[in-house]
Amino acid sequence: MSQRIGTRLFVSRLSFFTTKEQLQMLFSPFGVVKEASLVMDPKTGRPKGFGFVSYESEIEAEKAMKAMNGRIVNGRLIFVEPSNAK
Repeated sequence: MSQRIGTRLFVSRLSFFTTKEQLQMLFSPFGVVKEASLVMDPKTGRPKGFGFVSYESEIEAEKAMKAMNGRIVNGRLIFVEPSNAK
């Protein structure tokens, strides 16, 4: 029995040049992306290299996680896991 992953994913090790729009486009083939956000450094205004992607359904989130975890994006090996932040 698999555990529930929810509809929100945590994406880490992103390139610092990844934009919110690129993040959304990257994850949109797996379902309807409700929100894609990058965590920004308040001092520099640049992305910190991680963010969150939210889907309408848990099935879409699971598909995205399985397909994208461990992929190389913009020359970086990214990790995708369930987000425990609400």
